[in-house]
Amino acid sequence: MHSSMSNHSRRRWIAVLVAFLAGNFPFSYSDPRIFEAGFLCGNAMPPPNTSYIQLFVRAMEVISQQVTVDRRGSYAVNSTNISVYVLAQCHDDLSKDDCLQCYAAARTRLPRCLPIVAGRIFLDGCFLRYDSYSFFNESVSPLDKTNCSTPLGAASAVESEFARNFGDLADRLTASAVVSGGYAVRENKGVFGLAQCWSTVPREACRACLVKANKQIRECLPQREGRALYSGCYLRYSTQKFYSNQSNESNSNSGSSRRGIIVAIALSVLAFCLLSLFAGYAVRRRWKKRKQEHRNLKQILFTYNKSSLSFKYETLEKATNYFDPLRKVGQGGAGSVYRGTLPNGKTVAVKRLFFSTRQWVDEFFNEVNLISGIEHKNLVKLLGCSIEGPESLLVYEFVPNKSLDQYLFDRNKVNTMSWNERYNVIVGTAEGITFLHEGLESRIIHRDIKSSNVLLDENLDPKIADFGLARMLGADKTHLSTGIAGTL
Repeated sequence: MHSSMSNHSRRRWIAVLVAFLAGNFPFSYSDPRIFEAGFLCGNAMPPPNTSYIQLFVRAMEVISQQVTVDRRGSYAVNSTNISVYVLAQCHDDLSKDDCLQCYAAARTRLPRCLPIVAGRIFLDGCFLRYDSYSFFNESVSPLDKTNCSTPLGAASAVESEFARNFGDLADRLTASAVVSGGYAVRENKGVFGLAQCWSTVPREACRACLVKANKQIRECLPQREGRALYSGCYLRYSTQKFYSNQSNESNSNSGSSRRGIIVAIALSVLAFCLLSLFAGYAVRRRWKKRKQEHRNLKQILFTYNKSSLSFKYETLEKATNYFDPLRKVGQGGAGSVYRGTLPNGKTVAVKRLFFSTRQWVDEFFNEVNLISGIEHKNLVKLLGCSIEGPESLLVYEFVPNKSLDQYLFDRNKVNTMSWNERYNVIVGTAEGITFLHEGLESRIIHRDIKSSNVLLDENLDPKIADFGLARMLGADKTHLSTGIAGTL
């Protein structure tokens, strides 16, 4: 209790101090410019049976690391049937913090395009795009467009003067950006502009992109604001200053007073101290939590290694020929199922789970330990699991005739069943469910009974699958629940 009160008191005084400083000293204005200027999805879908989403996630993880370090990044992930190319970049005038905020906003919105294999989003401070081909050197494309805002609302003479001012600005802005490595900002008589080429675009391609954007954006006149959203560059003008000061502008604040410098240094030192205090507290808490998790994990792994349910990951990997796609026999919401042959010649079904083992290894192993003891002629037998490898695996007895839905819904009528066989499946499935409800000390409510979860053995006798991760209920508990479960 004393520690809790001490922490609460410390946080309260720090909040008061920060509020005092905020009220007495000027802080710089920050704007990550996350207004969505353009959003575009393609129309092509990935080939069937490809792990496109996993490739997309892997590419985004790398891009996020690159942006964190260098404010930009480009990366490609290739597989047999499909590739993912990703490009991200912040405008050069953004601070690192604003860049990360802008990228985070773009990264959150862009997946609205999935599973389509192409998408791009222009925010006013950054750009993010993915596609199935290498577009890194691409400067223009048929999908390029302009985005114009509200009219100027002035007389024609004023409109004409505004257009001339913008024309002078745009020409100088384009030339400056090409010379200075793909970025420039300028102002001309109340018109402000920014030009930015993406870092993967060569210099001549940058010039071609900005020249075309310069020509196209003039169609926005006499609007107050216009943006050219191109594959290789971004061009914007406005009657309001929207960018941050950079070295290629005249710096009117170069003669800042010594008092301002001292205040800035003092605030920096204070901020560093506060951050160090909180960081030290957070690191200590995380260290203690990880230490406890490691202790719990060692206990579970000790019990697991002594259990007959333990399978080595390498053994199951070799048994399935390293998860050969030709050995894949099923796909469910929890994972993929492969046919495997153990060293003793026994054929088994191995399910690769989509979940993280570190967070739920305790609960997962305890449930496997419990379910593995359940035996019934109409239930698929759980033989064991592997939890020490890079992913969690479940090992089941192999049922050769696949699932009931392939007999009921086979359009080609290759697999058919007689009425006697159908009746046998109905009765066997009912007996399996009854055993789960009434034949155990703790009832199991499957909550996802469907034809694809009823497997058929060599005699077309039914076996209920996928009850291993169902909810365990005591004998005095009801199965009624307000939660949603099963298959949509």
